[in-house]
Parts: sequence; C-alpha cells; structure tokens
Amino acid sequence: MSRTEFEFTDNVMYLKGVGPRRAAALEKLNIVTMYDFLTHYPRAYEDQRTITPIANLELDQTSVIVGRLSNLSMRETRTGLKIISAILSDRTGHIPLTWFNQEYIMEKLSDGMTLVVIGKTKLDGWSGEPVMNQIASFSILYPGEKPRLGIMPIYPATASLNQNFFRAAMTNLLNKMPALPEILPKNILDELNLIPLDVAMRSIHFPPTPEYLHAARRRLAFDELFLIQCGLMLIKKQTRDERLGISCEKNGRLLKTVYENLPFELTGDQKKTFKTVAKDMESKLPMRRLIQGDVGSGKTVVAMLALVKAVENGLQGAFMAPTEILANQHYETFSTMLERFGIRVALLSGKVTRSAKVKKEIYRQTENHEIDIVIGTHALVQEGLSFAKLGLVVTDEQHRFGVAQRSSLEKKAELIPDMLVMTATPIPRTMTLTVYGDLDVSLIKEMPPGRKPIKTISRHIRSRNKVYNFVLEEISAGRQAYVVCPLIQRSDSEKFQNLDPAIEIYEMLSRGIFKNVPCGLLHGKMKPKEKDEVMEKFRTGETKLLVSTTVIEVGVDVPNASVMVVEHAERFGLAQLHQLRGRVGRGSQKSYCILISDSKADIAKARMEILESTNDGFKLAEKDLQLRGPGQFFGEAQHGLPDLKIADVFRDVEILIAARDAAEKFVTDEEDLNYFVSLRKNLALAYGEKFQQITEA
Repeated sequence: MSRTEFEFTDNVMYLKGVGPRRAAALEKLNIVTMYDFLTHYPRAYEDQRTITPIANLELDQTSVIVGRLSNLSMRETRTGLKIISAILSDRTGHIPLTWFNQEYIMEKLSDGMTLVVIGKTKLDGWSGEPVMNQIASFSILYPGEKPRLGIMPIYPATASLNQNFFRAAMTNLLNKMPALPEILPKNILDELNLIPLDVAMRSIHFPPTPEYLHAARRRLAFDELFLIQCGLMLIKKQTRDERLGISCEKNGRLLKTVYENLPFELTGDQKKTFKTVAKDMESKLPMRRLIQGDVGSGKTVVAMLALVKAVENGLQGAFMAPTEILANQHYETFSTMLERFGIRVALLSGKVTRSAKVKKEIYRQTENHEIDIVIGTHALVQEGLSFAKLGLVVTDEQHRFGVAQRSSLEKKAELIPDMLVMTATPIPRTMTLTVYGDLDVSLIKEMPPGRKPIKTISRHIRSRNKVYNFVLEEISAGRQAYVVCPLIQRSDSEKFQNLDPAIEIYEMLSRGIFKNVPCGLLHGKMKPKEKDEVMEKFRTGETKLLVSTTVIEVGVDVPNASVMVVEHAERFGLAQLHQLRGRVGRGSQKSYCILISDSKADIAKARMEILESTNDGFKLAEKDLQLRGPGQFFGEAQHGLPDLKIADVFRDVEILIAARDAAEKFVTDEEDLNYFVSLRKNLALAYGEKFQQITEA
C-alpha cells in the first residue's frame, strides 16, 4: 500500500524500507506512527567525517577505515572465549580485526566484502603488531555503494533492526516529511537564541557539525521541558484565577491548646514550615504546598496541626495515605492526640469499607459534618463520599498517587480546598521543578532530637552467617529486626535465578539460627487482612524478626526495630534503599542497616559506598539521579507527565530553569496565552492524552 500524502499519525509501516514485518519489530520499541519514529532520537553519534588510510592509523585513536575483508575465522579458547579474526585491507596496507564472543559476525560477514569499520587501534599483546580489537561498529558496503560520511547517529535498536536500517529509514522519513511549522513564539526563540524546529529535528538525526548537534539538542530539550512547565503553570494559574479558595482566620485557641499539649518540642524546620502553611491557609488563594522531609523528620505533625487549623475554622480535613497500614497508624496517632480536644477523627480504609454498614455510617457522618477529619487510603476518592465543608486535603507519599487521584479528592469541595502534599522521597531541585512545578515547596531537613544516625554497612554474601549472628544478638538484647528481600518467590527468569526470595529466606532463618525467635513473613501477595495481622504482631513486639519484601518501605513506626538486613541490595536503587533503612533508627537506641550483596558491578558498589557515607536523603537523591539517569527516576515519580525523550533533568538544569522562566512569563501574558491554543494543537500530536490532561487539569 502506498501513500502520496504524508501524515505524522500514519503507521510507520508505510515508510519506505519498513513494511509490516519491521513495523511489528518497531512496535517493541514503542514506535507505531511516523511521529514516534521521528522522535526516536539517537542515543549516541559516531564521527565518520574522515576515512583514515590503514597505513596512517595511530595507536589509541578511534578511526574510520574502509577495506576489503579476508581470512575470516573463529577459534575457541580453553576457557570458552570465542575469538573472531579477519584482515581488512586497503590500497595503503592491512590490519587484523578482532571480535570477542560475537558469533553472529560469522553469519553476517564473508571474505571479499567491503566494510566500513570504526574502532580503536592497539598493539597486540602477543605479536606486538597493531590490531583493531576495540571495534565500535561496522557496516557492509555493497557493490556500487559509497561510504556515507558525516556524524552518524546510533539509535536504540534491536537484534532484528540494525543501525543501517534506522539510518536509511530515517533518511527516507526526513526526505518525505514537509518542513515542520514553528510552535514557539518568536520572542522566546529570539531571547534564548533557539534554532528553528525543522532545522533542529533534521540536525538531531544527521548533524552537519558538532555545533549543529548541540544547538538541535538544546532546542528539542527546551521544547519538552517548556511544554511540561506550561502545563504545570496553567494548572497553578487556573487554580488561582478561576476558583475561589478558603481563607482561614489567624491561629486560635484550639490550635494553641493542641500545640502546647504535643508530647515533644517541634524542630526549627517544623516550626518554620507550619508558619508558612498557616500563612498559606489564611490567604484567599488556595494553598498548593509540597512538604519534603526525610523519613522520620516530622512532616505528619505539621500536617496534623494544619488539619486542626482547618477544623478550628469550621472546616473538615481529609488525609490520604498510600497504604492501609499507614492509614491505621495515622488514625491511631491523630485520634489519641486530638479527640480529647473534641476533634472527631474517622478511619476510611479498605478494611473499613468491606463493611457496608460501617462505610455507610461514615459517609453519613462526613456529609452531616459529624466528623472533622477523615483519614484513609484511596477509598477517600471513591464516589459516594461527600464532605459538608472540605477545607484541607493532605496526601502522604504523593508519588504513589499521581495527579488524577489528587484532583479527584480536591473536587469533593464546593470551594477549592487547600492542598498539602507530603513526600519522604527526597527529590533533587531539578526534579521538584519538573514533577511538582504546580506546588510551592517547603523542606524539613532537621531531624527531631534524640534520633541517632543509622550506621550503614555493606557485606559480601559470604559474611551472611556473621550478619545474622549479630542480628540474633540485637534481638536477644530486646530489639527487633527486619530482613528485606527483592522477590517473593523464586522466578523462572534468568535475570532473577540467583536471587534468594523472601519465602525461602524466611524458611531458612525461622528453621535455622532464629528457630527460637518469633518470626513473621510479609509480602504483597498476601491478603490485606493477613498483612495487617503480621504487621500488628511486629508492631506490638510479639514478632521479633520480620522477613519482608519492599511492602514495608512505607509502613508502620516500630521504634524498637534496630536492625535492617537487605538481601541482594544491588537490586535496589539508592532512593529505595534509603527509604527502607528509614524503617529503623526511629527509637533512641543505636540502629544498623546491613546491605548484603555479591555483585561485582561498579554501579552496585558505588551505591553501597554512598549509603555507607551519608544519611542525607537529598545528597542521595542527587547521586541516584546521576547513577540511574532521569528515565528510571521519572518512571517512579512522574505519574501522568509527558515522557522525556531527549531532555535530561540532571544534565539540562540550565535549560530547565530557562524553560520554567519562559513558561512563567508565557502563561501570564494574554497574547502568549492565546497562542497557547495553537501550541497545544501542534504538541498534542507528540503527547496525546497526557498533554491534554496536564493542560486542562
């Protein structure tokens, strides 16, 4: 089937050189349309602007050579290493080529072929002669075909789709597509010296010079980040311009009484943050605030005081937690501290809603303002729950909810309620600007007095027995301990075959060294009731050792737990390991986090060293972003924001700040804002529903 007109929404199978079979392979790379293919950006580039004669090759330099292949053969060493060797010759000389453990080369190549080879020349350890044994890539030149010179793109590919295919198909696409219309206002392009979109899109694939490549990347990264910032700014603007907020009075007697009866003194950061929150709540503009604070820094107390302030002003509050365990814990804390002052607190979680009668009664009381504060899980956003006068919504561990659930809870009020978001996941400033751009940010970095830093130690799996002997000593001294495993049960996947799952670790420990110790097992496949029972036994001290998966990452507060052992710690990211170790160190005794791993990978070793060196969650978050890259970080944190295909929020800090500044001016200028209608039309092609959601929230 042929197409004469070009549409970005056309299936990529209609592109010359693709067809149905390759289109099916491209779909595995999330490439379906022509636009998907166009924005499948190169991951790297090879400088093929100059072909070096073989006689002129220099040691330790990466060069491009073209020659005729001969003497292709493969041999296997005693250790099983497969070595493929050949000779490449041109008019000036010849050089041996060597590949290691790449058997497929024997099927692709044959003597007599002409190859373009990019690689580094080294001296052979045996013969002392020059050899090209670090080959970055090679391509076959067929009769009559000339080598393509230039800065060549290297695309994310699959075994069935090589670089030659991508380069040829992309050339066909760029030749076929019309010039891309400009989507940014001229004033932004001029002010930031951004090149035209059409030039950028063509240059990102086949840059004529390194300077063009830099300019193209800068332009396309700016577009991505500018789009996100515009969406977030619009949410903020629409919230403030179009909907009335609730204005509270100055702090009164009820709040003062609760404050004075707290069983501890607030830290300086807590006092400062609550002062800011109170000021937000007294404003006519709806509060939109994110409180970032490390595990155990005391965010919940600030949220509780904010809820008391709402109640004091005749309003209701809603507190949404990510798990039933955490919701129950907050309910117990809030009801113990607040009900003696006449503040009515209710729990609405999955456990409660399983009883239709209880759920109906809570709904009735909430609707009639017989309840002041409702604490719950996602059950709070279900249809049927109505508030008489909802004034403040608090969401805990926001990254687990996403914009949609936050918005659902907010819509349960006639006037727009104040919104307080809490996260114990330390987010670097660049990520905060991107993920939480519609929120003002407060930091609680100061830890409450009496909290001792957790000593983190990494140990090889060979030391496992010593580690568990130490854990037994701690339990014998009256403490409790966690053991965290990456899997529930053994997997058939080759990737996970060497991992000891939670069920097997539990059997090994409870029947072995801890046979006289009450042990518990907790994992995600258990029924909610079973999980609650296991957690309750651990919380009350009946269970001394809890073997678990990461379901305890956000869990109950057990001050008596002094040790956490993480099995196969290399399987966890830095941020997750930090969250996990935050389960211990919540009491006054010295606490330990022991990371067991047998990984030889540099990145795994780097994680362990960083965790051993600091307890500062914000330093760790920056390091995590460096080690893992923004793609994986965003996978966990974004929830509904457009994916970043080319921008890197760690590397592109300056572009991100520029995009934010430009977006801030853009959405406050009426002329620019009218232009945004056409901007949205053009960019909806790239981002579809996600873009619509973020700009119309």
